[in-house]
Amino acid sequence: MDQITDPSSIEREAANPPAPRKSWGIRAATAVIAAAAIASGAYFGLSERHDVKAAIPPAAAPVVTVSTPLQHDVDTRMGSLGQFSAIDRVELRAQVGGTLTEIHFKDGQMVRKGDLLFVIDPRPYEIRLAQANAALQTAQARVALANNQLSRASSLRRNEFATQETVDQRTSDQDSAQATVEDAKARVRDAQLDLEYCRVTAPFAGRIGARQISIGSLVAGSRAAASPTTLLATLVSLDPLYLDFDMSESDYLTFSRERARLPGPLANKVSIGLSDENAFAREGTLDFVDNAIDRSSGTIHARATVPNHDLFLAPGQFARLRVSVAPPSPVLLLPDAAVVLDQSQHLVMTVAADGTVAPKIVETGDLRGGLRVVRSGLEPGDRVVIDGLVRAVPGMKVAPQDGAIHYDAAIDGRG
Repeated sequence: MDQITDPSSIEREAANPPAPRKSWGIRAATAVIAAAAIASGAYFGLSERHDVKAAIPPAAAPVVTVSTPLQHDVDTRMGSLGQFSAIDRVELRAQVGGTLTEIHFKDGQMVRKGDLLFVIDPRPYEIRLAQANAALQTAQARVALANNQLSRASSLRRNEFATQETVDQRTSDQDSAQATVEDAKARVRDAQLDLEYCRVTAPFAGRIGARQISIGSLVAGSRAAASPTTLLATLVSLDPLYLDFDMSESDYLTFSRERARLPGPLANKVSIGLSDENAFAREGTLDFVDNAIDRSSGTIHARATVPNHDLFLAPGQFARLRVSVAPPSPVLLLPDAAVVLDQSQHLVMTVAADGTVAPKIVETGDLRGGLRVVRSGLEPGDRVVIDGLVRAVPGMKVAPQDGAIHYDAAIDGRG
């Protein structure tokens, strides 16, 4: 019996025919072609980048400026920090009591030796002096009487009208009267001294400070050191001044060895620069070194005398100082910027003959003529990088250019 086909199903199959199936061989061929395309693209990409790299020229060596160290004769110096102090300083205190009646200066004024500063009411002491003079005259009258009595007793004794005992008595009276005269004279001098102390004068030239008492105040004074007295003012000398400083033990040893080897004014000269000055414009004379090193600080005290004719310096000011301890000798000098601080060491970058940068450890000194002293670690023929230091990498080759180092004598000793 024939199968009857549904016409609707035939129409659906005609409208949506089934997709044809690919064989495994076709799929494999397609995958191989795709892989080959990818590999070819990667190959051509790498080849292109390699060609670009090969086309870039190698980088040029960095340019730096080099120079051999400058050789110059400089002396050996020792630097320190000091403080000025007055050679003479005194507290003016009353040595007699009484009422202050006169003040003859202005606070902070310069005074000369012997200038009158204060006056204490002298009237009580004038009275004491008058009394002492009167007592002296009485004692002198007694001496005259004792002399006459002794003369008469001696005459009577020669004529045997008086005993020896009477003569001895008259001699004793004469000695006692003479002693009374000497005591009266001492009292007169004591009263005169108190009267002189009523006028307080400047014991030396200098600048006086602010007065500590006003006119009309009661002054307590005594010549005895243990008795309390009234402070009137303070006076300090200004020309010259002392400059006190301390030397370390190592500096003291260097100073002592050089001074023993080269005695003379070289070791005594001190150059001084104030805190707001760049140069050491003032000079002094080293005239005192203490006799022992302080055990607690390991330093020894020293002192220089500094002229102060313009009275610009004042006690208590600080100053930088340096002492020349050896005559000039040749040293190597470099710009300070050419020296690199690496932790606790100082380095300079040198350039070899083939252009390779090599660091060298050096020992440096102070600044001279705007340049840094190199004490050791460097040879006179070394080519040192003085400009372009940031481009001088150790072990790297550079393109050196010759430069020059200049010594500026006008700023010698600054810093």
